[in-house]
Amino acid sequence: MAETIAAVATGNSVSGIGVIRISGDKAIEIAQKVFKSADGTPLAELKGYTAKYGNVYSRSESFDNAIALVFRNPKSYTGEDVVEISVHGGIFIVEKTLEEVLAAGARPAGPGEFTKRAFLNGKMDLAQAEGVASLISAQGQEAAKVSFNLLKGSLSSEISRVLDKLIDCSALMAAWVDYPDEEIPELEEDSLIKVLTDSKSALEKLLKNYENGAVMTQGVDTVIAGKPNAGKSTLMNMLSGAEKSIVTHVKGTTRDIVENSVRLGSMVLHLSDTAGIRESDDIVEAIGIKKAVEKIDTASLVLAVFDSSEPLGDEDKMLIDACHGKPCIAVINKTDLDEKIEMDIINREFSSVVYISAKNNQGAQELEREVKKLLGLESFDSSQPILANKRQKQCVANAYEYISRALEDAQNSVTYDAINVMIDSAVDELLSLTGKKATEEVVNNIFSRFCVGK
Repeated sequence: MAETIAAVATGNSVSGIGVIRISGDKAIEIAQKVFKSADGTPLAELKGYTAKYGNVYSRSESFDNAIALVFRNPKSYTGEDVVEISVHGGIFIVEKTLEEVLAAGARPAGPGEFTKRAFLNGKMDLAQAEGVASLISAQGQEAAKVSFNLLKGSLSSEISRVLDKLIDCSALMAAWVDYPDEEIPELEEDSLIKVLTDSKSALEKLLKNYENGAVMTQGVDTVIAGKPNAGKSTLMNMLSGAEKSIVTHVKGTTRDIVENSVRLGSMVLHLSDTAGIRESDDIVEAIGIKKAVEKIDTASLVLAVFDSSEPLGDEDKMLIDACHGKPCIAVINKTDLDEKIEMDIINREFSSVVYISAKNNQGAQELEREVKKLLGLESFDSSQPILANKRQKQCVANAYEYISRALEDAQNSVTYDAINVMIDSAVDELLSLTGKKATEEVVNNIFSRFCVGK
């Protein structure tokens, strides 16, 4: 008998309501000790998907109005009996209700334990469970779409399609090899090669889409770089919608890296506003400049900011040199002023250029288009199966290598028993992705990253 667990399922802040979720064999029994319906109906008499209005109690004294919603197993999120008690969303009231539920016999749920139970009870596979975590952390529309499609099973369905064909091939080859005297039809070489070729193509497509999916679900590590007073901090503030960086006319104001995550259209940029790139005798500023150059080297995207109202100087040329070979957009700022910058040099050095006036909040849409173009996201389709994280990518990458070797062996007429070893290895990797063959350590690691209450 599984222990009954409980946790706050809503955020730790003042809100309209707060929800305490209880799951397990004794969920209804425990909830009845804390909640009493206004019409006196015991929760044990309710059917699933039924709610009752009433009060929550501590030592026979009510302390808030509440609504209790009952879910009967197996038709609940976790596959167990579940009760969700909704109270007014004051932090004290929510914590008090949880305390009473725990005192009545539940134990505190661990991180992701409700979703882990849903996985263990067959309500979802591991890829779908990771979609839950991704959906909770989604910061943009496309990220939410990708995560919801993962939760709905888009990736799981694609993996299952590949698995079914591989398992059929493996079973037929194994039977033919193990029972040569039986009248088992031999798998035709052309059929085997077609299955392996189709499986390889499907996995290759998933791997190619991984980077775009990661950008949409996890965001882009982005550096804002440029000489002092080019408008880096103003751009940071424009994209943030708040004054995250100090903006003055004094050169060298930003001496360290200021970080913030912002939405740019359907994308999330993890911005780093760096110190102005220039030669400096100031020890503290020099350290900030060194950090800025290091950030440019490791960033997934660089927004190189230039002041359009001034000719290119030595600091600008230092920035241009630092950006060579990097995924970079030249952001020509201060377009509200007379243009003095040598655009022929900028256009020669950068393939992506956008004009903005950060001070006047102009150019965000143009910047979004250039970012999508540079990162290859113009035709991104969030409805397609997407690998959501590095674990999933590694499983598919390993399976892809095994299938590639099996295909090469099949094309060279290697014996079926050797080919089948590669196919079985690929199958194991794909089963690990969906959780049907994942180790306990992998499962525990995944759910340890969830928030408590989900």
